[in-house]
Amino acid sequence: MANQQRISGAVAAGAALAAGELAAGLIASLPSLLSGVAVAVIDSVPRPVKEFAIETFGTKDKLALGVGIVVVSLLVGYLLGPRMIKSPSVAWAVFGTFGIVGAAAAARSPQVGSTSALATGAISALFGLLALAFLARAAQPTEEGRRRFLVSAGALVALAVVAAYGGSLLADRTRRLFARREDVILPEAVEVATVPAGSSLEVSGLTPLVTPNDDFYRIDTVPFTVPSVDLDTWAVRIHGMVSREVEYTYADLAEMDLVERHVTLTCVSNEVGGDLIGTAKWLGVPLATLLDVAGVEAGAEQIIGRSVDGFTVGFPVDAAYDGREALVAIGMNGEPLPFDHGFPARLVVAGLYGYVSATKWLSEIELTTWEAFDAYWIPRGWSKEAPIKTQSRVDVPRHGSRVAAGPQAIAGVAWAPNRGISRVEVEVDGEWLDAELAVSLSEDTWRQWRLVHDLAPGSHTLRVRATDITGAVQDSEFRPPAPDGATGFHTVTVQAS
Repeated sequence: MANQQRISGAVAAGAALAAGELAAGLIASLPSLLSGVAVAVIDSVPRPVKEFAIETFGTKDKLALGVGIVVVSLLVGYLLGPRMIKSPSVAWAVFGTFGIVGAAAAARSPQVGSTSALATGAISALFGLLALAFLARAAQPTEEGRRRFLVSAGALVALAVVAAYGGSLLADRTRRLFARREDVILPEAVEVATVPAGSSLEVSGLTPLVTPNDDFYRIDTVPFTVPSVDLDTWAVRIHGMVSREVEYTYADLAEMDLVERHVTLTCVSNEVGGDLIGTAKWLGVPLATLLDVAGVEAGAEQIIGRSVDGFTVGFPVDAAYDGREALVAIGMNGEPLPFDHGFPARLVVAGLYGYVSATKWLSEIELTTWEAFDAYWIPRGWSKEAPIKTQSRVDVPRHGSRVAAGPQAIAGVAWAPNRGISRVEVEVDGEWLDAELAVSLSEDTWRQWRLVHDLAPGSHTLRVRATDITGAVQDSEFRPPAPDGATGFHTVTVQAS
């Protein structure tokens, strides 16, 4: 009986989680408790834990977190199952706490009201209690009774999985329909970005010059579903140290003189040789244009970008005026911004790591002093100023691969946004050789490179380093991403035969 009681507790905990997800999917105003708890965990865990998660799971870190939350919930239910079944007051206390903690976590989002969060918490707790009571009645000490119990528990598990998955799909679909992205037709740009001849090298396996939207990396604090945005009521507000506060709706932005710009973005968590980087053709309004309408006051030093879910970034005011590309973007590679990349509008600032500049689901732009405000990641141990470091990567051949001896194409990309790349060198078995550079798309994007070299049979070590337009050579010392970006030469080993 004890094992049946433990299983009952675990299944009931799963049912509670599933009921909350289904409720959030069926009723747009109700939040996901799982997502709320995940955000709370992301916000509170120490930086080394975040770094470990990113290094271990990469872009699947949010999925791993969700699985971890579910496992912990099931484990708690499993351990407390016998006590809950023997004492209804304990069961009420456990599931009541479950609902309240989940509701409190969900209510931390500026998009979630306390009433709706408590409603989801109450639904979850109630269904958990009902599942526990159902399984407690089904539990029997006889062999036939144990079989009936396992069938009942299995049926509840299946229903919980379907409810949780269905709720997640419904919630995501509801948010997307609510946002009405499919109704958006992007206006023509007054300045069109072109791809000059020779800017893309023909090498099999080489990263494409422009990253398709579906392949563009995504790193943010949103765990599972994108924030809810109503295009009819959405607007971006510019306030703080400005002459006058202004607000722009989506229609306002679309009616302005839009420009297309190719810009490479990268995450500060990108390891040497990593793929948390991409280049897209962005459509938007120059940030300086919007700031000039508001009138930046003397003494303003920092631009704060704030997302609809409360996430913040902070970067120097000078970045909007020093000639780099800095946009409030509404389009990406010829289509409205994908939901995962910030629909309806986001900030794109060349030369700065995303954690200090790339606000998705943009809702506010605030002007303030450098010392008056620390954006989201700064109290968590990351540097306040974060220019992207000059870096390069070997795409072809892959590390550990086998290649044919003889002439082989060694190729990859190098980047120094807001500066540009002037030279790439490849070290082959200790000898540094100049690589061929593709035509530069812009100083704000990465640049493809290629070296054709005769590889003798045997093992070969290949390293790459880049030099930017200022003459600065890529830093050779290996450092981790924290606190302001990784450094070191990307190195691969291949076997020629």
